[in-house]
Amino acid sequence: MLTSTIENDLLARGVSRRSFGKIASFLAAGVSLPFSGEMAMAQASRVDAPPGAVMINANENPMGPCKEALEALHAIAAQGGRYLFSEGTRVQQLLADQEGLKTDYVRVYSGSSAPLHQTVLAFCSPERSLVMGDPGYEAGATAAEVAGATTIRIPLRPDYSHDVRAMAAVKNAGVFYIANPNNPTGTVTSKADIEWLLANKPAGSILMLDEAYMHIAPNRQFNSALAAADRDIVILRTFSKVYGMAGLRAGAVLARPDLIRKLDRFSNNGMLPITGMAAAAASLQVKSLVADRSRIIGGIREETFAYLEQKKLRYVPSVTNCFMVDTGRPTRDVITAMQKENVYIGRPWPVWPTHVRVTVGTREEMEKFKTAFSRVLSV
Repeated sequence: MLTSTIENDLLARGVSRRSFGKIASFLAAGVSLPFSGEMAMAQASRVDAPPGAVMINANENPMGPCKEALEALHAIAAQGGRYLFSEGTRVQQLLADQEGLKTDYVRVYSGSSAPLHQTVLAFCSPERSLVMGDPGYEAGATAAEVAGATTIRIPLRPDYSHDVRAMAAVKNAGVFYIANPNNPTGTVTSKADIEWLLANKPAGSILMLDEAYMHIAPNRQFNSALAAADRDIVILRTFSKVYGMAGLRAGAVLARPDLIRKLDRFSNNGMLPITGMAAAAASLQVKSLVADRSRIIGGIREETFAYLEQKKLRYVPSVTNCFMVDTGRPTRDVITAMQKENVYIGRPWPVWPTHVRVTVGTREEMEKFKTAFSRVLSV
């Protein structure tokens, strides 16, 4: 339940009693919001595919958990009847040590979707907007709607980075959301631009920096030092991408303790899944894992780009495990035609009505994608 202090805060920020009641009812039921799981937007990628289908629609990592993670989760599964809070604490400590942060600057979650939603609830309201790139990952806009907040979408620059100067010009912003690399484009916004936005954003707003895909980029530029420096930033991390743990649910926030406390007012999280926590802790201790997987995914991605160039198809130069291609045809038509080829690609973004998003799968999957794509587009 929400306390009277939180209720007064929400109402003071202009959140309607109807929205307040909706938030309270979901928390009382034991969930974060009416978008459980990763999953408000992942729902749009859910399909009932036949056996043997190529599933490159949801930005999953087909490599799955590493060997060490599998061993750890198998070893702890027999203790599933226990509330082993220490497993989450272990992940928290490992992340803090690796990121150069104090332990209370790290909060562990079942994935990164819950804290994404909670950040929007904590800092947006009818008077405080959510500001994001377009196209961009849409889940935050769902939370903004619950809070009665407006979502302002700023077109990406010609180089597909976030236009931080246009974003900072929104003076009533509550949250600036940057996925870096961006979903769906897989492109990077520079560290200099991120620091500029922090220095020039309106007072009282925060930057939510979603680094879900940064581990896959060849030139990884994390920003945990900004959290350590007590800046107005909430950094999201997940084990769903490079670590291959989308179904195991593990994620984290890196931020000042006072910001984490504001997020936690909108959380009814208690016990974390011990299998996910054990697998996350094991993954963090495999020193070569991130570099090895980044290299493998990058190699398959670049092979696919070479195919697109050969076919003279325009694509966005992603550095992660998803990319966008301009097909010159309505997106939904291409998605449907690809499904008839037993290949499932990502959902559409209204701002780019002829682009499709494709996840980088295994080499075998991408060969099947190429064959199907050539047939569908007649190239």
